[in-house]
Amino acid sequence: MAALDDVFSDDITFPATDGFALAATLYLPLGARRNAVLINSATAVPRKIYRGFASYLARRGSAVLTYDYRGIGGSRPPPPRGSDRAPSLARFEATMADWAAKDVTAAVNWMRERYDTLPLRYVGHSFGGQALGLLPNNHEISRALLVAAQAGSWKLIAHPERYRVALLLNVLGVPLTHLFGYAPGRIGLGEDLPKGVFLQWVDWVMRERYMFDDKSLVALANFPFYRGALRALCFTDDPWATRPAVEMLCAGFESVQPEIISIAPEDTDADAIGHFGFFRPEHRDTLWRAAAEWLEDLD
Repeated sequence: MAALDDVFSDDITFPATDGFALAATLYLPLGARRNAVLINSATAVPRKIYRGFASYLARRGSAVLTYDYRGIGGSRPPPPRGSDRAPSLARFEATMADWAAKDVTAAVNWMRERYDTLPLRYVGHSFGGQALGLLPNNHEISRALLVAAQAGSWKLIAHPERYRVALLLNVLGVPLTHLFGYAPGRIGLGEDLPKGVFLQWVDWVMRERYMFDDKSLVALANFPFYRGALRALCFTDDPWATRPAVEMLCAGFESVQPEIISIAPEDTDADAIGHFGFFRPEHRDTLWRAAAEWLEDLD
């Protein structure tokens, strides 16, 4: 375990529910621990993106875990023996439903078991927020902060971005995914994505109500199990997680009354926030502080 400013950090692995090794980083405060916080990534986004925010929360007294879903970042399959080259994701089997059922579920269990005396908080960025409703153990979480998390139907994406996304996914992404056996991140996705993850994502994006219209997704039955506090942050310059898209996702949590907060860049003296900007260090004294205070609030 290494010291990072005034926070300890440790790169670890923990097993998914099927035993697959997931790469993670644990951030611990030097002093007393008051909360446990699990940070859940957006699609095709490695955990390193959340390092600053995780360190900030740990500095305030939270034990924080970031991790990579299978096929992403440090959770890709190991390279062939004698090679230091990252292996291809071709023939690597995973879906978005797997990420929720096997990876996020295991991360919640790991944090709950390790910090059983601390309140468990959940931060979900984009897909990480969507996954909350799919978890069979989401009742273990007492507070959940959704950051730019939405029902990602293409029709709810801002104009004209919706047409660019539809073309990128269907005209470029799907054929290349079938050709290579995985979705190459260089087409504008971020990291490479397993074939099953990408194709399920495209299927959901092209539906009227995103994953809520997928009748084969039995994990939708888990949405009502979440009964903790729920706050969703919506940024007015985010073309993907628009207010209607955030509202559609939050409506799935029928057992609670989600609090949806729309934030404009000028509210925080920022030039832009968008879909990823919340996690930039420039928001330490504005967005981060408000989020941390809410996460730390006693239930």
